[in-house]
Amino acid sequence: MFTKFNKSKNIIIEFIEGKKLMETNQQTVQGMFTEEARFQSYLEVEAALARAQAKLGVIPSSAAAVISEKANLNLLKLGNIHDGLAKTGHPLVPLIWELDRVCGPEAGGYIHWGATTQNITQTGKLLIVRKCHQIFLSQIAELLKILSKLAIETKDYVMPGRTHGQHAVPATFGYKVAVWLDELIRHVDRLKNCEERVFVTMLGGGAGTMASVGMEGLETQDLMALELGMSSMPLPSRTIGDHLTEYITVLAMLAATSSKMAREVYTLMKQEFGELEEPVPLGAVGSSTMPQKRNPRLCQDVVAWAAEVRTFVPLALEAMQTEHEADKTTSMMINSAVDRTCILVDQILRGLCEIFSDIQVFPKRMRENLNLSGGLIMSERIMLELGRELGRQKAHDVVYDAAQNSVNQGRPFEETLLEEKELVERLSKEEITDLLDPEKYTGLCSYFAEEYSKKALGLANQLEE
Repeated sequence: MFTKFNKSKNIIIEFIEGKKLMETNQQTVQGMFTEEARFQSYLEVEAALARAQAKLGVIPSSAAAVISEKANLNLLKLGNIHDGLAKTGHPLVPLIWELDRVCGPEAGGYIHWGATTQNITQTGKLLIVRKCHQIFLSQIAELLKILSKLAIETKDYVMPGRTHGQHAVPATFGYKVAVWLDELIRHVDRLKNCEERVFVTMLGGGAGTMASVGMEGLETQDLMALELGMSSMPLPSRTIGDHLTEYITVLAMLAATSSKMAREVYTLMKQEFGELEEPVPLGAVGSSTMPQKRNPRLCQDVVAWAAEVRTFVPLALEAMQTEHEADKTTSMMINSAVDRTCILVDQILRGLCEIFSDIQVFPKRMRENLNLSGGLIMSERIMLELGRELGRQKAHDVVYDAAQNSVNQGRPFEETLLEEKELVERLSKEEITDLLDPEKYTGLCSYFAEEYSKKALGLANQLEE
């Protein structure tokens, strides 16, 4: 017996189409970090800078109009840029030369006025990351909707609650999903709250001192921010990188939660548990030598990707250790961390949506696993009921003895309980049998599943507005 969510009439077609969609979207995110996309983001910043300066009368409006019109990589000769890169080794100057060429002598001379390379490249990088950010929020919204449905559907699927790898007290699978939703909701809050700090324009000049532009530069930076739909960096120092490190750290926390979720499915998919199974479409091959294998491929992918994301947090922290007023070394480090982290988080979130949109849940096996300890999982309930008359500690001692006898002698827990005089004097056999029913001791599991399902769905709708 199993319950399967989002069933399809044709599993193979659904799997293939899902894979194509995942690959297409993944290419979109990866495409944001290509050379062409990077150059275009720089051009957008140069154009925004020109328009901002024109509003303040720093450069002619006519020049800003031409620069904005020509700041399109499709209008430039990529070969010229590559030749310039090979000659100069500089990441931006050859692009400015080529933009200057297509803008002509009158407008071209006003490109990059008062700016330094990092002002453009860092702001351009954040333009790209902001696009990724919106995709992440959209992906999380989809995941919240999937898990919201799953929580409601499984709110009463009783299973062993496990602590330290051992049976503790009964829980429900819907409760487990509610716990995941609670963390994801907080991650959304973190992602939204850091936006103003992270997505900022920078125009501080060579050493971040505004020497070439003065107070007018601050106004220009603010106008640039408006042009680009970003915030303005309060102090545009080139050594400030805590905002980038903050973003990577928040994404790493999201990845850690994702890994926990995937790891749980991975574990409960083992035959020894048999409580869940990630989507395993017809025709999927788990091993070249063992035909029976139904491997948790997606879960393993998510766990591995999330582990890689977490490795970039130490690198991002190191990148904050910039020497003096600028240092290419730390810029290289943070750029590497940002690029790879964004690509991996995209893969993680798509992987989770694929896992949970078609996960198989086996409530019968969950119920069977509750009986593995012969009723020992209900020790707490027996103890608390007996404690009403004996007191908690005395009741603990009585139930402890019965529990240890059950384990050490390989006998049913109910049988050893009935040998405890202080217990049978106060509780009848029928009462003890009833107290050993795990389905009557799940606490607020259903409530939490319902509440967090509502919260998740509400947040998902907000994110999609």
